[in-house]
Amino acid sequence: MTYDTMKRVIFLSFKIGPLNIENKVVLAPMAGVSNSPFRILARRHGAGLVFAEMVSDKGLIYQNAKTIKLLFMTTEERPLAQQIFGSNLDTMVEAATYIDTHSNCDVIDINMGCPVPKVALRAQAGASLMKNPDLIESIVKAVVSSVSKPVTVKIRSGWDEKTINAVEVAKRIEAAGASAITVHARTRAQGYGGKANLDIIREVKQHVTIPVIGNGDVLDGPSAKHMLDYTGCDAVMVGRAALGNPWIFQEINQYLKDGTMLERPSHTDIRHTMIEHLEALIKLKGEHIAILEMRSHGPWYLKGIEHASKLRRTLTQTKTKEDFIRHLDDFFRA
Repeated sequence: MTYDTMKRVIFLSFKIGPLNIENKVVLAPMAGVSNSPFRILARRHGAGLVFAEMVSDKGLIYQNAKTIKLLFMTTEERPLAQQIFGSNLDTMVEAATYIDTHSNCDVIDINMGCPVPKVALRAQAGASLMKNPDLIESIVKAVVSSVSKPVTVKIRSGWDEKTINAVEVAKRIEAAGASAITVHARTRAQGYGGKANLDIIREVKQHVTIPVIGNGDVLDGPSAKHMLDYTGCDAVMVGRAALGNPWIFQEINQYLKDGTMLERPSHTDIRHTMIEHLEALIKLKGEHIAILEMRSHGPWYLKGIEHASKLRRTLTQTKTKEDFIRHLDDFFRA
């Protein structure tokens, strides 16, 4: 390896505690999406780290069957971060300890940024914690001292535009011993609308020494590079832009390496990946649930493909694997 190549490899990687992440592109934890089959696709197509969908602290403590199933992972997905959410210090510690003992994940991530009402309002967890920096620091400190795996935290810019406090919260999180922090540069009030404010990520990066992962509006190679260059963050997190598009990770990696844009996947690649995704979901969850999930994933894969509107509608009503594949074959062979 030449010196220049070595410098490029080092530049394009980062660390979370002792864990080396091979590149700067990370899959976001998305509820109902970031399950094992989706994470495997992301890793195969170049995600350096994948986050599993969040699980409830109380769901783990009370051994809720659905919650426990969400912990399923394979070695192919690693390195992997398992995300948990909750608002009670004791139950968060108990849940984190359970994951530390019973999961092969590499990182334990605490969700302090989810904006959905059932989490942020009814459970007073997720982004609701942004209103209580003292509690955030206490939870992170207690979890860090109770587990052996690196602990990371995902936050928002703040609760709303009048209470943007990401810098203060990030400093508290670092002081509590976290190994990295992800900043979604929107407030809870914004939800997933409007534009992400990259200045917030930049300010957080300037005030902490632990790695900062930037989240919000990363759609392709140029937007990823802009976030990295403008904010100085250590990695970018890709969420909605990966829906139906696991190729985005290799596209961003290539752009970061040499500024070139990869060609979009062929129709053959798209069809093959959709079937691969479906079959993996069937193996994990059974045909009925897999088809229900692919009713969402299918149209995402077809976004931007000409004359696919009828197929998108058809896939949302498909009931069997046989029908799903037949509809794909009829379209892509036409």
